[in-house]
Amino acid sequence: MQKRRWRVVVVLRKVLTCAICAITMMALLSVHVQVFPSSRVPDLPEPYKLPTTTTQQPHVNKYSRLSSVQEQSWSREQTPPHLSKPPLPSHKVNWDSKLWKPPPSRDYWPCIERSSNYTFSGESKGYLLVHTNGGLNQMRAGICDMVAVARIINATLVIPELDKRSFWQDTSIFSDVFNEDHFINALANDVKVIKKLPKEMASAPKIVKHFRSWSGMGYYQGEIASLWDEYQVIRAAKSDSRLANNNLPPDIQKLRCRACYEALRFSSRIEEIGKILVDRMRSYGPYIALHLRYEKDMLAFSGCTHGLSSAEADELKKIREETAYWKVKEIDSREQRSKGYCPLTPKEVAMFLIALGYPSNTPIYIAAGEIYGGDSRMADLLSRYPILMSKEKLASVEELEPFANHASQMAALDYIVSIESDVFVPSYSGNMARAVEGHRRFFGHRKTISPDRKQLVPLFDKIERGKLKEGENLSRKIIEIHKRRQGSPRRRKGPISGTKGMDRFRSEEAFYVNPLPDCLCQRQSPNLNTSLVIK
Repeated sequence: MQKRRWRVVVVLRKVLTCAICAITMMALLSVHVQVFPSSRVPDLPEPYKLPTTTTQQPHVNKYSRLSSVQEQSWSREQTPPHLSKPPLPSHKVNWDSKLWKPPPSRDYWPCIERSSNYTFSGESKGYLLVHTNGGLNQMRAGICDMVAVARIINATLVIPELDKRSFWQDTSIFSDVFNEDHFINALANDVKVIKKLPKEMASAPKIVKHFRSWSGMGYYQGEIASLWDEYQVIRAAKSDSRLANNNLPPDIQKLRCRACYEALRFSSRIEEIGKILVDRMRSYGPYIALHLRYEKDMLAFSGCTHGLSSAEADELKKIREETAYWKVKEIDSREQRSKGYCPLTPKEVAMFLIALGYPSNTPIYIAAGEIYGGDSRMADLLSRYPILMSKEKLASVEELEPFANHASQMAALDYIVSIESDVFVPSYSGNMARAVEGHRRFFGHRKTISPDRKQLVPLFDKIERGKLKEGENLSRKIIEIHKRRQGSPRRRKGPISGTKGMDRFRSEEAFYVNPLPDCLCQRQSPNLNTSLVIK
């Protein structure tokens, strides 16, 4: 009898144990939880933090100010409604890997406050009109420089006119791309900015002036400011590279940074879609933003034809010859490439990322326009990294429709996704690559890997000739070359030794590529003193 009771107890225990296990398994299967460990990027002062998302994300969204329109949680969509397949589980990407770890910030923080000697410049001497030139990022830099110029010559700045005559034939106006009201209000204590030239100035004496490239205070306070004696309106015919990178007063340099990183925000419409793209990209886990500068205009301008057919090379040469404002017509493609002046091809980018150690399941956002050669040219990259996304893949046709046929607005979307990426890799050091690198430095030295194309070309050529194979040997070489090319803090590079005249200025690292030391300050000792000092 006692044995029978004992058997019943054992059976009941087994039944209860099975039931508990079954309930536990059901609960685990019915709930999907994604956990992203926080990144070790430096924590910045409160004013530079983005609003948090509805789901905690890695490293992202801490470091820039957003307008009241933008200060809202991002929508969270695990799978964009128009995509047929859900993202791969993000935990498959090893977030803890050193591949994703940002470089040490060495306690550098943004410091762009006005000094005690900085005062409002008083009554304006006249009006400064600006015709910007180039693509989105060339125009961005030019606009910020013209803010500083307006301050130097004591002018009222009229909202700049965007370039409509460039290769892209974009008809966008300032308010289509940028938040006009915020731009005006953010600069109210620095420069008076108005939307249009007053009607009474229609008949006022005007002059169109080509400001000298890379000019300093003496030029603007002398030659340009003296024009107020005869004219009430000065029109800057171009805006690119009109202000020196170095040797300007600290308050002027900080004003350039305030204009670039605080005042010049994208329009609410662009910011909204940009945030959606970032959020959808994040659903794949930590990601690389790849600025794949392999569009037709880039190849035509640079004369880079490696790997192209003779028909394609002829087409690009014809474009270059027919584009009047491109001064150089005859270009030796082999020489360009050997000097590192050509963008990496999609195939070379794939070999580069593999050599660095990024696995094939790494999500990659392609920040670019239409790739020259289309799908066939992307085949090698896609075969190695199948999670290749773009704004066209992440967003629906309806979502992108307002930006269609507006290259600057489409580029702005790529800019946002690139700034917020865990790793940024440019295939070419063009205007966007430089602008994004500088922005990421300002917002906490986020990881930016800049390929050394001059050293990579011989390696890729050896692989092409069969004298070197992909694998550990190539990986070791490429990792060693790029140890110090990952966005860690350093001072802006000066001119190349021995250069003179304009070549000397041209050889300097551009101000917006690296705003250190002017706009980034290092804390002396976090334990003893929290004040910021420039070092």
